[in-house]
Amino acid sequence: ISSQKQIDVIRGLGKPQVRYVPAKSDVLPEVADQGATSGALSEAATAELARQEAAAREREQRQLRAAMLAAQERSLVVCERRFAESVRLYRKTLDIVQSNPKEAAAPCMEMVTTYVNDMLDKGEASIRLLSETAGDKSSMHSVNVTIIALLLGKAMGLSRGELMDLGMAAYLHDIGKVKLPDRVRWLEDNFSSAEYRLYQEHVAQGISIGRAMELNPPALLAMLHHHEMVDGSGFPSRLRGDAMGTSGRILALVNRYDNLCNPSRPGAALTPHEALSLIFAQFKSRFDSAALSAFIRMMGVYPPGSVVQLIDDRYGIVVSVNSSRPLKPRVVLHEPGVPKHEALILDLEKAPQLGIRRSLKPGNLPPAALDYLAPRQRIAYFFEQAVEPEKPAAPV
Repeated sequence: ISSQKQIDVIRGLGKPQVRYVPAKSDVLPEVADQGATSGALSEAATAELARQEAAAREREQRQLRAAMLAAQERSLVVCERRFAESVRLYRKTLDIVQSNPKEAAAPCMEMVTTYVNDMLDKGEASIRLLSETAGDKSSMHSVNVTIIALLLGKAMGLSRGELMDLGMAAYLHDIGKVKLPDRVRWLEDNFSSAEYRLYQEHVAQGISIGRAMELNPPALLAMLHHHEMVDGSGFPSRLRGDAMGTSGRILALVNRYDNLCNPSRPGAALTPHEALSLIFAQFKSRFDSAALSAFIRMMGVYPPGSVVQLIDDRYGIVVSVNSSRPLKPRVVLHEPGVPKHEALILDLEKAPQLGIRRSLKPGNLPPAALDYLAPRQRIAYFFEQAVEPEKPAAPV
């Protein structure tokens, strides 16, 4: 059968049944057209379904990214607000501590209590790098030292009461500088012998103020020891080893670290990685070995604020370290195709194929990466609990 005309002739013969060979027959044009149309429709439907699925995946990725950005922003805003509140409180304390020491002590105790309770009762805490923060060095140094000392004390197993005393000592360790002339409040290499002796007096002045504030004896002892070194090279008493209490040894280490990162002259600042490396390589004998080991475990090889290059050559800045995973910090990467205000934090623990190749000075970054990552001139830290994005709402 090759045509409709042949079929019409056969029908005209009046035969009830006719045999034919399908393999030797042609398909009717309309039937062929129907098959082609059906195939085309099937292909179009498949393509449309694939497009819809791709659009749904893209929409879900956008929603997830937006949720992650929102979670990051919420956490950072909370950290920066609390840091700023603590800075303002320290300034207020300086203003009133000489005229009304007991009144000055109460809000400090309340603040430290909140910190300790949050660190002990709200799960795992990470050290978080803050944005460029306005503030004078005295106030920022006080808050930085308090946060890091409390986290280190927790890592070393101090009790709640011990952490309270450590926190008060850390927050107020330099309070005696309020009685010093401005020119000697921060140690400089070019100090004369007389200026250096005057600078050292801030320790005794701080103890005097601390007693007037009615601080606990362990807090006063830690304040007294915050410039002592376990090798006997510190001041005011050149103590050695176990003559220093645990809180004093913690405070001496953390105080030195923050002064290396945030010196009075910004041009002399070390990166957090450089500061940690210097302490370990050259000053290790000055600090308690248990405190130093715990400090390195907690801060990681690349502490928050370190500028790094990954093994895939991308540049980034470390913004958070979890002490249980110090080699896998969280970083913000230079992504030219993503606006810097939308940059996501990458958790290297969840990217096993990636790692850090090296740390570098901010000045060695390519100009585009330097502008994007904007390394801080002053390092400011706070603590945060684990950040989890809210799940995006299901599409309607």
